[in-house]
Amino acid sequence: MEDIEFFDICEKEQTAASPFLEEEKEDDDNVTDRFWNVANQSKGHKLGEKSVEEKIRSKDASEGVGEDSDSSGEIQEHYMNNGNNNNNKTMKYADRVRILNLRRNLNQLDNIAKEKDLTIQKAREELSACQLRIEMLTKERECTETEIEEEKETGNIAAVFRLQAMHRRLCAELGNEKDLESKIALMLKENVYKMWQIEIEQGKSGNLREQLEQNEEELETKCKERAEQRIQKEKTAARMAERKQQAGKKKEMEAQKEYEKGHQKVVEDVHRNHEKAVQFLKKSMLRIRQKEAKEELRTQEHMEKRIQAVLSLKNNITSNRENLRTLQVRDKARVLEAKKQEMKMREVILAERGDVTKEIFLHKRHMELERQKQEFTEQQKSQKIEIVARILQEEAYVKKQKKHQAQTEALRSRSKLQDSLRWRIKTWQYIENACEDPAAAVLQKSWRTPSACSSIDDKSSSVVDSSEKISQDTIHENDEEDDEEASETLAEPEFTGLWTQESNLYKVPKDETDPKPLGASKMERKIFTENLEKLRSRIIHKQVVSGHEFKGCPFYSKPSLVHFKDFDVGKTYKKKIILINASYSVNFCKLVGVSEHLKDFINIHFDPPGQMSAGMSCEMVVTFKPMINEVLEGKVIFLAQNGSFSIPLKCTTKRCVLALDKELIDFGTHVVGETISRTIILTNRGALGTRFKLQTSAGDNGTRTTTKSSLERMVSPALNGITSEEKASSSPVESSMYENKEQVSPVHTEEVIQHVGLRESQKTEISLGSSHIEQFSQDASITEADLEAENAESTPELMPEEEPVEITLGKVTEGEIGPFSSIKLQIIFTPSVPGDVRAEFEITFDNPNCKPLHFCVIGVSVDVPVWVPNPNIDLKICMYERLYQDCIIIQSRAKAALRLKFEVCKELSNHMELLPKTGYIQAQSSFSVQLKFLPRHSLPEDAGRYFDKETRVLEVPMTITVADKTKPIEFTVHAIVTTSDLEISPAEVNFGYCTICEAVQTTITLTNKSILPQEFGFVGLPEFVEVQPSDGFGTLLPQESLNLDVIFKANKAKEYSFELTCKSEINRIGKGEIAPVGPTSFEFLVPEDSPVTIMPSVGTVLPGKKCLIQVSFRPVLSEQLIREEAVQMLCRADAQRMMLKKIHESEMQRRRDETMTGKKDGRKPSYATFRQPSRVRSSKYATASSGFEPPKPEEIKTNSEEYIAAQYSLIRNFTGKFERYIIPCFVASGDIDEKRGSENLNYSPYNTLYLELHCPAVAPSVVVTSDNGKNIINFGEVAVGHRIIKRITIQNISQEQLALGFSILNPNGPFLLVSPVGNLDPGENQFLFISFCPNESKLFFETLDIRSIKATLTLSIIGHGLAPSIACSVEGEVLNMGYVIAKEKVTSTFKIQNTSTLPLRYSIKLESLSQTRDKERQRLPFFITSPPGKTDFVGSQNYSGLSVFSVFPVEGVTEPGKSQEFTVTFSPDHESLYYSDCLKVVLFGKEIAQVIWLKGAARNHMMFVEGGDPLDVPVESLAITSPLSEEAAKGELEEPAKSILLNLEYIQAEISGTPAMRELKIGAIRTVQFASKKNVEFSLDSLPLLQQKGFTIEPVKGTVDRGQIKCISVSWMPPADFDPDHPLTVAAVLTLKGDIKESYKVLFTARVVST
Repeated sequence: MEDIEFFDICEKEQTAASPFLEEEKEDDDNVTDRFWNVANQSKGHKLGEKSVEEKIRSKDASEGVGEDSDSSGEIQEHYMNNGNNNNNKTMKYADRVRILNLRRNLNQLDNIAKEKDLTIQKAREELSACQLRIEMLTKERECTETEIEEEKETGNIAAVFRLQAMHRRLCAELGNEKDLESKIALMLKENVYKMWQIEIEQGKSGNLREQLEQNEEELETKCKERAEQRIQKEKTAARMAERKQQAGKKKEMEAQKEYEKGHQKVVEDVHRNHEKAVQFLKKSMLRIRQKEAKEELRTQEHMEKRIQAVLSLKNNITSNRENLRTLQVRDKARVLEAKKQEMKMREVILAERGDVTKEIFLHKRHMELERQKQEFTEQQKSQKIEIVARILQEEAYVKKQKKHQAQTEALRSRSKLQDSLRWRIKTWQYIENACEDPAAAVLQKSWRTPSACSSIDDKSSSVVDSSEKISQDTIHENDEEDDEEASETLAEPEFTGLWTQESNLYKVPKDETDPKPLGASKMERKIFTENLEKLRSRIIHKQVVSGHEFKGCPFYSKPSLVHFKDFDVGKTYKKKIILINASYSVNFCKLVGVSEHLKDFINIHFDPPGQMSAGMSCEMVVTFKPMINEVLEGKVIFLAQNGSFSIPLKCTTKRCVLALDKELIDFGTHVVGETISRTIILTNRGALGTRFKLQTSAGDNGTRTTTKSSLERMVSPALNGITSEEKASSSPVESSMYENKEQVSPVHTEEVIQHVGLRESQKTEISLGSSHIEQFSQDASITEADLEAENAESTPELMPEEEPVEITLGKVTEGEIGPFSSIKLQIIFTPSVPGDVRAEFEITFDNPNCKPLHFCVIGVSVDVPVWVPNPNIDLKICMYERLYQDCIIIQSRAKAALRLKFEVCKELSNHMELLPKTGYIQAQSSFSVQLKFLPRHSLPEDAGRYFDKETRVLEVPMTITVADKTKPIEFTVHAIVTTSDLEISPAEVNFGYCTICEAVQTTITLTNKSILPQEFGFVGLPEFVEVQPSDGFGTLLPQESLNLDVIFKANKAKEYSFELTCKSEINRIGKGEIAPVGPTSFEFLVPEDSPVTIMPSVGTVLPGKKCLIQVSFRPVLSEQLIREEAVQMLCRADAQRMMLKKIHESEMQRRRDETMTGKKDGRKPSYATFRQPSRVRSSKYATASSGFEPPKPEEIKTNSEEYIAAQYSLIRNFTGKFERYIIPCFVASGDIDEKRGSENLNYSPYNTLYLELHCPAVAPSVVVTSDNGKNIINFGEVAVGHRIIKRITIQNISQEQLALGFSILNPNGPFLLVSPVGNLDPGENQFLFISFCPNESKLFFETLDIRSIKATLTLSIIGHGLAPSIACSVEGEVLNMGYVIAKEKVTSTFKIQNTSTLPLRYSIKLESLSQTRDKERQRLPFFITSPPGKTDFVGSQNYSGLSVFSVFPVEGVTEPGKSQEFTVTFSPDHESLYYSDCLKVVLFGKEIAQVIWLKGAARNHMMFVEGGDPLDVPVESLAITSPLSEEAAKGELEEPAKSILLNLEYIQAEISGTPAMRELKIGAIRTVQFASKKNVEFSLDSLPLLQQKGFTIEPVKGTVDRGQIKCISVSWMPPADFDPDHPLTVAAVLTLKGDIKESYKVLFTARVVST
């Protein structure tokens, strides 16, 4: 078997060696076949041996080994014979394989021999050791036998037994050792035999070893010879390469000399041209300097004027700031004084034992009413002045009208007079019909007379109306404008009306205004007036409370103006008005009526409420049914205890109220070629629609474009504002507003609809800044003439017919605008010529009552802010598949950084590239772009029209796009693309047949396809081929062809096939040593404390691979700067606190001084008395120390409030910063991961790369202002399923309006953004509401990105969801209150512990108090509809309606880890055994955490019985049984017997079973009643009968103390005569004696059941 294993190993080694020998294999198929035949023979031999072993298993191992050795000998002889036959031949591949296999077989045989020798030695050593042990055991046995004989003789039996046992053990061991000896001897014999066989085999293979050694020596000799031949060839090739290299160096030297000569000539030409250019440049620079000096002088003069204006503005601002600070200090002092007075008032009231809250409230209301009264008085004065002015104006107009009418009547013809008479008759008829009753006459006079009265009423009503003042401002202003325009531009009527017959306004006599009966005499009027005065003296009286007289309106109304807007004739409108008693005490309210002219349209429904306390309210309904389509105004009059008051009433018709959201559209500055669109919104706030039309103004001939200087563009808005009075509206305030709009340029965003009511605030802002505008306009007016003269000289104006239309209208220019709607009108600005553009537009309407609206459009156009100094990039002549690079410089004239995008046309995208593709060019600087051109052979097809195939000229237009600019910058790349190919014709040469003694020549043609000269050479020629002339080397001119001779000299007789290789100089790549190809490592050294991060900073790049490097820039404020700012803020806060303290102390000292000197006169001291001392003290404080020691910056902690506030302050005031970093990248050959220990890779400084980073940092546009500016929103721990909402305040700290966008939170997550914000104006604060509702118990984290155009604000949202858990002390979820006497109470407690980590808000709910309880009681009882075993939680309830169970506390909050004790009170009002209820512990008003079943029973007597099977349903009857009479209650009466059922079941088993057991419980209730009975006695009769039937009862009778329970045990064993088919039933009477005697009939039923 070992020999078989030996041959298997040989075969495996033979197959493993084959791949290593295949490199030297030659094309000898016969030898290879022979080798595989030998291998197959060996395999077949091995299989044959296996089959032989299976057949003759009876033979011993020696025979098998002999056969194996014989077969191996035959194989070796076969190998040997083959070796001898092939000695004379060249050693082939199969011979080498045979030698290798033979050597391995012999080595294996030697190894087996060594192993056998080692095995024999071990066996011999074991055999000798075994024989030695046998001798020792034999001696011990003999000694033991001798000792046994001796002990027998002495009679020591114990020793004899012990020695006999030892003798037996020694005999057994000796037998074992002998067996082992025989086995080892047999094994040694077998191994020796096998060793002999192996030695015989080794002797047989002696000759084979000698032959093998000879073959190995021969093989080694041949390998050495082959190596020497290879070395000789390498030396020959090296010499040839060295010769070629020397020839190349010689050519390079010649080319270098020619290049130097040409370069020197070029340099000389450049010097000559430079000298000529310098002469012209000096003259040009002299002219430019002179021009610049003039411009600089003019600019300095202008700047001095501007500086003076700015300085004056700064001084004004400083003074205003000081005044504001003074006012703030005064206001704070006033607030402190008011608080002190309030405290004094509280003390006085408390001393008088009065109601502090009421008195202070009345005092504040009194002060507020006094202030309103004063404001109302001042407002009335101003309105009176305005009314007088309007009356005077109208009187002047009437006089002028009468004078003009007299002239027109004399010139009027009779025909017109007849027509006018006809119209006058119709008018008189209409007036007579309208004035048939007095009320209509008054109404007609009130709303038909075109006088100033209506405007006066308008003003008075607007004063009274406070709640709707803002919304009505636009209507009042439009009405006033219409009245003014009508008063100035009224058309002349064709006939005189009623209003022209009287020159003065009709004045109503005083007696007509007095309320009196119609048609009464003077005496009746006098009597009526006296009676009315008496009545008023009784009803109306002053209201004085606590020494304060009430003055003002006794009732307030909500709303303060009854306004019916946009009514339709014939419809009915109703409004509900609430009247509130605003007086000091009880008051009443009585309806007097409405205005006379409104009685036909207005109906009042008012129920007098009687006396009303202060602050109480009543309701009134006003019904309006319009009959005419006119505006009506009046009032509703009431009478109160302290005077009359009225509520204004107004009814307005539908009309058009049209307005524009802006009157000026400023497109700002844009580049020529762009198209910018803005929208203006036309809004109709009225209820009547109309048709509109948008067109250019009549006085505007279109857009006017003029080219102005930069200085004039700054001054022109002010000049336009100054000269705007020529075309402004009628009111001076509107003209000033127009000036303001001309000066202020709106933000370049889509404008929104603005309220026209905002004009009031705009007017105040304009008035504040008017002084600065006037000063600026004076400076501007000085240079206006100079600028116009300069423009006239520098730039000629465009002719009207050549003016391009740059401002146009959109698609919508006319249409219908409905009520309460708006329309967006588009204005398009397309600048084509640099300069300022202005256009006027007008919107007209079909409704004659609507005035046309005008607005102005302005814009400024400039050239492109970015340009390329060299717009034509010439790459000269380029070749295919060669890389060419050039640098393109880009300049910027803009004043801000711009984003550039570099684009290559699609046709050249595979051949040309601009790097980088995007970039930022800084203000007024340059930017370089790398141009890479790699022309491929597909260029003529790809380039298309950009490439001329005949001339090979390439012209590629390149585009640079500027962000937010529509006009791109273009430049052109020029190149001549040629090929580098050399063409040989013919492509194949056949020399035919030739002898080895002659040379054959043929001619080939070499053509240069390029337009550049090329050097060529035929390299790698065989020994039998020559190329002449010049050995195949030379130079070809562009498009030149050269004939070359190829000479073929054959040195052997055979067939030749070879190739000629011609290379040009372009194919050469470098001259030095080849760089090693392998992994390259890099490392970026980032400066410490820099905001730049590079990932990865260290790494390795494998050959041909790329590594992506990510560079992050995160600017942050330094901690030291934040700490210093925090210290400064603390110092400023302390200084302010000390200043306020000093002011307060000085004021207190001054008051003490006045009190002591007795100079206090009751007047409040003015602020001027202590303003000066406070200034002095504040100045002293500035120099003196306040005793406050500011902390050191190092002591400020990063998580403190001071640190966060300082960080927020610095971020808000951050002005921007630009930093530049140059980061080196060291490059070294090798893998950074394979270095050992502290070994460093060597790098070359010449290979170091440098990364330049430009890092501009700007202030964030949006910041978080809530929670001290923290960007982390922590909800903390929230119960699962509950929602918490947090409010975050964000602010726009930039100067532009921002459109905000938000990232999407996880839709399946717990966080939700409730109220996203769309737009954020500059300085505006907005609220974000984020809710957190966890659905599982774990920690949640998400980020919310607030995106704007400039930056992104990231909010980190954290929340921890926790499942609330509690532990209840009630076991089994049932709380049994036990038995209690009816109408008594018993309490029990239980605890609930909060086992979670968050506070739990709990509430206790009882099922009996559920809102759905009444509906459930209407259904059938549960014992009818529900399956058996199901019970209702709510059982019997009290007859009184009160809950039988009550719990305290009902709700509250339990802190984490704490317990809450609850007290349950059981208070039944009648006897019942089925009191029950369900108590639920509800967490957070949603989740039911615990359910407890409350049970209890009530008895009228002190004893009770429990146990037995139920005989009735657990629901009480609705009938209420009458209680016992007093006489019956006094005596010891016996109630009727009640039944108790005890069912006993005996389980029959194979062996004796256990008796059936049941229990009855007898109890006595602990109570203060029934003092005469201290215990309860019980007894059970019919005991013998029960025992006869097998029942055993223990005890039969006894007593039970109060509050105790005793059990009666009942057991049953079936008697011998018991019939299982007939259950047993026995009755007994249980008697209880307590306060009364009760009897219970106990029915014992028994039966036998089988298992």
